[in-house]
Amino acid sequence: NQLSDMVIDAESGGGMVSVKVNGKQEILELNIDPDAMKEDKEMLEDLIISALNKALSKAQSDSQEKMNSVAGGIMGGLKIPGM
Repeated sequence: NQLSDMVIDAESGGGMVSVKVNGKQEILELNIDPDAMKEDKEMLEDLIISALNKALSKAQSDSQEKMNSVAGGIMGGLKIPGM
């Protein structure tokens, strides 16, 4: 499946938290910089949520684009009368 082959990176806090997700919106990797551990718990949680939301949002739009291009490639070759 092409969606599971896609890898989308995102980060927050200037790279303090970085994540990788695939096109199926599954989390592949989560990295937390040791310096981020010195921040308070709420701040760190916000950074993680922010990075994940960025990655998942990008994964959704990238996978939609890929599906549209695949569908467009299939539909583009068909000659439909009246279209």
